[in-house]
Amino acid sequence: MSSLLRLATAGSVDDGKSTLVGRLLYDTKSVLADQLDAVQRASVDRGLSTPDLSLLVDGLRSEREQGITIDVAYRYFATPRRSFVLADTPGHVQYTRNTVTGASTAQLAVLLVDARKGVIEQTRRHAAVLALLGVPRLVLAVNKIDLIGYDEAAFEVIAKEFATHAASLGYSEGSVLTIPVSALHGDNVASSSDKTPWYSGPTLLEHLESVPVAPDPHDAAFRLPVQYVIRPRTAEHPDYRGYAGQVAAGTVRAGDEIVVLPQGLRSTVERVDTADGPLAEAGSGSSVTVILADELDIARGDLIAAAEQCPVVTDELTAALCWLSAKSLTVGSKVLVKHGARTVQALVEDLHSRFDEQTLSTVESPDSLELNEIGSVRLRLSEEIPVDDYASSPRTGAFLVIDPKDGDTLAAGMVGDRFSGLGERAA
Repeated sequence: MSSLLRLATAGSVDDGKSTLVGRLLYDTKSVLADQLDAVQRASVDRGLSTPDLSLLVDGLRSEREQGITIDVAYRYFATPRRSFVLADTPGHVQYTRNTVTGASTAQLAVLLVDARKGVIEQTRRHAAVLALLGVPRLVLAVNKIDLIGYDEAAFEVIAKEFATHAASLGYSEGSVLTIPVSALHGDNVASSSDKTPWYSGPTLLEHLESVPVAPDPHDAAFRLPVQYVIRPRTAEHPDYRGYAGQVAAGTVRAGDEIVVLPQGLRSTVERVDTADGPLAEAGSGSSVTVILADELDIARGDLIAAAEQCPVVTDELTAALCWLSAKSLTVGSKVLVKHGARTVQALVEDLHSRFDEQTLSTVESPDSLELNEIGSVRLRLSEEIPVDDYASSPRTGAFLVIDPKDGDTLAAGMVGDRFSGLGERAA
């Protein structure tokens, strides 16, 4: 059975992300014949002599009309060596929020730059976001290498500049690879190019197939946010009481001692059910129903956790926020915090600092956080919630900040100090 790699793309506008993803799908024979026929017809209508592979992934009508990517699109493809789930994210600054969404579960990110432009402001911003999200490996794809005549010297300048920036974010030399590619012509995407004899590294696809996949970062102490309480009360199951959700971290099996938070109630797992029948154990990502030995008052939004390795229960959060709204965040702002299935009111007590992703420095005590800025804040919650540090358990260390007036998502939050020790998180 082949392994699975979750990856994301990122980059600036017109760097060729959609074309690169389309090339990967095309070269791995992951495109249906009717899809390719439709792309060929659309390309002819545009006066193009070759298929525009970006049309394979820019699915929204507005995306096709503007020639840009707006929404996150998940693509699934496979080779004999590995299966892939790819999150194709937008390049526009205004859609940075979608990059955060797409990269939040990625084990590797492919960051594109235009060979003619090199590392730009949006490249540095995306690299900083990827580091803060804890994405362990990066590939810098220097795209459109054909438009600079496959110039080795220009490629080396870009590679060196990005390597320096990535190292400052905490990435080790072995966790970053730079590849010269032409998504349009397929150079070094799925097959090596004879036009870059000076490049001796792997193609992009070879690297994706062979890069080591670290154990699931959620494979730690057991965590199950309760999504639904199942009580059918039928003649067949008169006393059935189960707690359904997706395992966010760790493994659960019958006999495990657990604690229900924030109440602090304790019990033992009696059985782990699924739609296909009971399981001996279930790991991270599994959707299950847990049956406990005791009848407890448990509701949607509660967290079932390993009794001896339980998270902190607190009404105060120090966290990093990726601010995703045109509305400003200031001290005293009233917001909602959505953590798992639980939503609570919160007050912004302090803006500790703002992270400058261009200079990799912090600005202490800023007046506000603005669109696409990243800052460290302290939030006071209206009630206690159980949380982990994002570095140790991303699923239970992440949350959303929501506008209580209209329900808009304002920020993605990560519990803990994400600005210091970035190098400790790079693989």
